[in-house]
Amino acid sequence: MPKFVAGNWKMNLGPAEARLLAKAVASMEFKGVEVGVAPPFPYIPIVAGELVGSEVLLGAQNLFWEDWGAYTGEVSAPMLRELGVQFVIVGHSERRHIMGESDEVVNKKLKKAIEHGLRPILCVGETLPEREAGKAKDVVARQLEEGLKGVVGEFDVAYEPVWAIGTGRNATPEQASEMHLFIKERLGNVRVLYGGSVKPENAGELIRAEGVDGFLVGGASLKPESFWGIIEKVMEAG
Repeated sequence: MPKFVAGNWKMNLGPAEARLLAKAVASMEFKGVEVGVAPPFPYIPIVAGELVGSEVLLGAQNLFWEDWGAYTGEVSAPMLRELGVQFVIVGHSERRHIMGESDEVVNKKLKKAIEHGLRPILCVGETLPEREAGKAKDVVARQLEEGLKGVVGEFDVAYEPVWAIGTGRNATPEQASEMHLFIKERLGNVRVLYGGSVKPENAGELIRAEGVDGFLVGGASLKPESFWGIIEKVMEAG
């Protein structure tokens, strides 16, 4: 499979800014790599309109595990599909740690995404205390095992050490490689992205680390020049 660079815009931008950013990403010329963006829910139709005719994939940052019903504030897989969404981020650490999502909830969301033809990106990763206690692999193994129970279908995994997300601190290429290879050993031929303070300045060495198949990019995906700088590094690595 080709390398994949996905931009997670999180809860950022206004509608005009989202339109301009989507337009800029849609104009990028890339080859041999998949590129996608996951805007906030309200901007998905705006971004979808700007991506028409481009090869940029449209994503969502979350979904609910039921199709319809009395679930105030939630968004379902059928709704996302109607809007042209192709991939969805599931189990991001911010949802696990701020919103309290459990492995069981993540599992239900993964199944629902696949059921409706959305390609999920399953996020896994340890906190700093867990890494310092030597439990990083135990945590990731549990998240994989519990999150993927009964899951049948295609998906990607994003390894995001919680201590590196939005902190400016990222895993070394050696740390990323070790965990990516560990995930591949457990799951087989699955695409594993790295996430956690990815920037053009560190993307080159990270993408060359064994087992790293792309990036899930946060803050650096909010500016066309930095997002493109990361995509360029991935293309250069081949």
